[in-house]
Amino acid sequence: MKTLDRKLGAILRGSGARADFIIADAKDADMGGGRPAPGPERGAGGRPADTYRTLAGYLDEIRAITRQGIVDVMLVSVSTLERLGSEIFAASRVTPAVRVNDTTDIWGPRGGAYPNEPSRPFRTASLARARDLGCDLGLYSITFNNRVEDDLRSLEAFAAFREEAQRCGMRYFLEVFNPNVETGFASLEETGAYVGDCILRSLAGLTRAERPRFLKIAYNGPRAMSELCSYDPELVVGILGGAAGTNRDTFQLLADAQRDGARVALFGRKIKLAESPLEMVRHMRRVVDGERSPEEAVREYHAAIRAEGLAPLRPLEEDLRITEPALAPEA
Repeated sequence: MKTLDRKLGAILRGSGARADFIIADAKDADMGGGRPAPGPERGAGGRPADTYRTLAGYLDEIRAITRQGIVDVMLVSVSTLERLGSEIFAASRVTPAVRVNDTTDIWGPRGGAYPNEPSRPFRTASLARARDLGCDLGLYSITFNNRVEDDLRSLEAFAAFREEAQRCGMRYFLEVFNPNVETGFASLEETGAYVGDCILRSLAGLTRAERPRFLKIAYNGPRAMSELCSYDPELVVGILGGAAGTNRDTFQLLADAQRDGARVALFGRKIKLAESPLEMVRHMRRVVDGERSPEEAVREYHAAIRAEGLAPLRPLEEDLRITEPALAPEA
């Protein structure tokens, strides 16, 4: 059994332990970006260069993290799945997942202005072709912007997707971004309350078979997260990583969200842009398992990358700082 299925089963039975916290690596950046999607090349000491890795380098990192066996889900594009699926996933306990839609607010070509306009639904990937490649788990993304016409269009596309997914035998998890345009909310707490209410309202009319296996949402502070997580034990809530931030931000986000009821973390840039993605994943696991505090994880991570001959992107004292507003202030 894949670790994802075993852990989801334990969580839904109410017997989930810290070890059942689910970690996913989001390696689907090619669905939103262009040439920069694989991340920067690394120069001497692992320092990021002003040029970008090739797709081959990106695929090698996916292979390495999958073979490490710590993450439970590897999220990729359909084209990546086609290249790597039979090679690395068939004999692995890591579950492959594909991004099944690419809404306009994730379009990120250099010089592009698409994220400045309200999100519009769009889907490149074919569910039937993803199933033919042996993948039965997809990520569907939606953004609520508090604008009736835009949100109605997005919900209609979501409904059409669900019908097709059931016909194809495709499970899915639901990514809900914060509004990508101005909404008039005065605080992150108001945004979190709005997003949480939109999620619960949009799922209330669905049967169990139609509902997402879990959620992927932004962390909008403890109140919003705990409200959503405590509402329904059958709704498994996960967090997205957002900006790279400091390494303390990464580990603190895991600890705070887990404390508030989240049971899944799906990080992209926080892993891809780390000095050592493999060490980052290893230390993420230690934090959610309760083996290390966020501060201890930063210190041990720095020691680990220096042992690899890598130079940290930031001095240790700077990397120990919390910079993301939604996270708990430093003691």
